[in-house]
Amino acid sequence: MNTEKLKNTVEKMFAPGKGILAIDESTGTANKSRLEPLGVEPTEENRRRFRELFLAAEGAETYLSGVILYDETMRQGDSNGKSFLSVLKEKDIAIGIKVDEGAKENPDFPNEFITEGLEGLSERLDEYVEMGAVFCKWRSVVEINIEHALPTGAAMRENCSRLARYAEICQQKGLVPMVEPEVLLQGSHSMRKSAEVLADTLDVLFEELNSRDVYLPGVILKTSMVVPGDKSGEEMVYEKVAEETVRVLNENVPHELGGIVFLSGGQSHEQATQNLNQIAKHEPLPWPLAFSYARAIQGPVLDIWQGKDENVEQAREKLQEILKRESLADQGGL
Repeated sequence: MNTEKLKNTVEKMFAPGKGILAIDESTGTANKSRLEPLGVEPTEENRRRFRELFLAAEGAETYLSGVILYDETMRQGDSNGKSFLSVLKEKDIAIGIKVDEGAKENPDFPNEFITEGLEGLSERLDEYVEMGAVFCKWRSVVEINIEHALPTGAAMRENCSRLARYAEICQQKGLVPMVEPEVLLQGSHSMRKSAEVLADTLDVLFEELNSRDVYLPGVILKTSMVVPGDKSGEEMVYEKVAEETVRVLNENVPHELGGIVFLSGGQSHEQATQNLNQIAKHEPLPWPLAFSYARAIQGPVLDIWQGKDENVEQAREKLQEILKRESLADQGGL
């Protein structure tokens, strides 16, 4: 394991005022959640156009240190025939790749989802390294359901064990693993319950990572914030979200970890931005912080684009505006 290489990659990805764009939607998610709501036909060409809107945007490198891609995107290119990978390399944006194969139902864990993708992972990573990837991402989901007493400790342990094995394999290949145990926003749970479950999840995750001797300075945690469930009726107060999120991280994340990025996880653009801004006001913390949003960045841009070429310029102006705001929020400057 080349620990120096891993550490250098992490440091580059946490350049001050920059974040990581998650544009790693699977084919199904890109179709169902990005194109179809706009009335755009869910074809490979339209998925390419959707990705080009963001990846080939002029000036994106001012605010982005990295992007997380999907396998299909790694093989696509812009309208001029230049591969997206070449576009990103020219912008000096770190290339990441989602390598899990999704959270699936598992008969051993009723009502819960276990993320798959370890089979053949080593061989897939060899190809991605050759293509220019320097980091990877693996997401597991943690659902809070009071009625069904979820999450269970067994499912939490299984998902974290797989996250740790993935991280171990990534580091052996010289790739920085981004580990994402997402505590879902959806549900009627309180903010207090959200904090409790996130704390438990992080404890188990770092137990599993340490059991495999994963090099923590070469790991990035992608985490949800401590927010109330979207059906709880509890108001989302930005200062309180920041206070509780920072408390849970301070109490449950080893100080030697490379860095932490936040997912938006169903929050609106404004919520995700304001929460990040308040969290950043608690710095300095033991680790660097950054944003790694998908829909919170993409949503307002896609609303303008609507799948039409004549709207690309205006949509990209909106993208620049949003990225600038996220950059300011990342520094507590809003």
